[in-house]
Amino acid sequence: MGDVISTTVSLGDIRWQVILGGFGLFLFGIKFMGDGLKSLSGDKLRDYIDKYTNKPWKGIIVGAFITGVLQSSSATTAITIGFVRSGLMSLEQAIGIILGANIGTTMTAFLVGLNVEKYALYFVFAGAMCLMFAKRKKYSYVGEILMGFGVLFYGLSMMGDELKLLKDLPQFSQLALAMGSHPLLALLGGIVMTGVIQSSSAVIAIVQKIYETGGMTLSAALPFVFGSNIGTTITGILAAIGGSLAARRTAGVHTLFNVLATFIAMLLLVPFTHFFYLLGAQYHVSSMMQIAIAHIVFNTIATIAFYPFIKHLVKLIKVVVPGDEQERIEVNTDVLDMKLVSVLPSGALTNARKITMKMGELTDDAMKNSRKFLNEGLSSYRETVLQLEDVINSLDKKLTAYLLAIVKENLGEKDVEEYSSNLQIIKNLERISDLNVNLTEFFDMVFDNRESFSTEALGELNAMYELIEHMLNRSMRIFNESDYSLGASVTEDENNLDLLEHNARQSHFDRMANATCIAVVGSSVYIDILGTLERMGDHVNNIAKNAINEPEVPVEVDD
Repeated sequence: MGDVISTTVSLGDIRWQVILGGFGLFLFGIKFMGDGLKSLSGDKLRDYIDKYTNKPWKGIIVGAFITGVLQSSSATTAITIGFVRSGLMSLEQAIGIILGANIGTTMTAFLVGLNVEKYALYFVFAGAMCLMFAKRKKYSYVGEILMGFGVLFYGLSMMGDELKLLKDLPQFSQLALAMGSHPLLALLGGIVMTGVIQSSSAVIAIVQKIYETGGMTLSAALPFVFGSNIGTTITGILAAIGGSLAARRTAGVHTLFNVLATFIAMLLLVPFTHFFYLLGAQYHVSSMMQIAIAHIVFNTIATIAFYPFIKHLVKLIKVVVPGDEQERIEVNTDVLDMKLVSVLPSGALTNARKITMKMGELTDDAMKNSRKFLNEGLSSYRETVLQLEDVINSLDKKLTAYLLAIVKENLGEKDVEEYSSNLQIIKNLERISDLNVNLTEFFDMVFDNRESFSTEALGELNAMYELIEHMLNRSMRIFNESDYSLGASVTEDENNLDLLEHNARQSHFDRMANATCIAVVGSSVYIDILGTLERMGDHVNNIAKNAINEPEVPVEVDD
């Protein structure tokens, strides 16, 4: 009788470096591909969200599409939080996108189920050729997408080959058996693992590979998948900490929905598992595709089931996350009605003025948040500035297109003046927003080097900020109320701002001379910060002058 060959595997037999390396390539591929897609699409993804989410059901479709493209429900949620925070989207609209994002995130598992990994190196080659020889940025972005896609699945292939050995590892076999007998253990594993990795797609891909090798039963794999849906909400929760009430509620809805959906799925785990066993046996569906289809079915049914209760979810989250903070600045861009342009151009100009005023409010909000970032150093303030910048850019494009349509009509002299004034004001507001972003970048450089501004320097910067904010409020009043008497005070304050900038610059040189300023990065960018604030004041002054129809003051632009 021959000897029985043992198939027992020890921890030392598994090449953990291959698993970790493959996993790293998988995560890098997802990010690289997503970055390429975002670069290729430019502002289109954000424009789609802005344009097609006036109804929750449309939000679901857009959320699924955007997440499928970006391969990240967390990225879609972050964009959504930005819109809610900036007033271009209600919480009800945001819920639609979040529900859709849960469907879109199943795309990776579906591709894994198709066993695309055998073509991975072809995609890597095609991507490399595009990146090496492309002469236009567009084709370089395509190269990033192809390269990311190929690296993603090559990493999965590396990881999968080694994960096959896990089924013969005694410790893992005992754990898998325990998870099969105690689904809550598998659910917890999915939550924790996804929370740590910050990618439900990666966790589900690992589960697919382990289930394919027989190292895990379906009754353990499915709770793991359900748990990953809860774990992926950690990203949104972390992003919302310290953020606005609207941001916290949006992240809260995402968490609440996934927790409730998972709770119901766990109650129906036995019939759900039985159904997919039968599906696999009846139609010879591969093991990995079983998991992918289960993920799609679970998220799709949950989305459909919760759709009628969107308003109830909003009410519930307002109880769970209470507060009286203003949730959104109302920016109803529907008033930019193209039909009104030809019928009543003067009425269209009035509507453009209303949206311009809201654009001014957002610019003021961005300025306040960059100032808070300077004083408190919380990244949530910097992120808010970036989100507001995106929204202001979007309004700039819409208002510009609308005003250009108006000027093509037969306008009177007064309307032509208002058109010209309005167009110049939105361009100055957009530039102020750009400069706010520049300021946060300077502050970030200082904080990243573990430096801080001195008390004296903070006092100088805050004084300039305060004066600019005061100027902006009065300049927008001139535009909205035609109160030209305020024009002289804005110009006077702009002169005072120049004096503050000059004195702060001299004080900085004195601090450097007597060695009280020892910050390496801070000392090098401080003059740039002062110059940026001074240019912001010039643009604010230009808003007042345009509102009064006086010539603009030229603003210096850095090379």
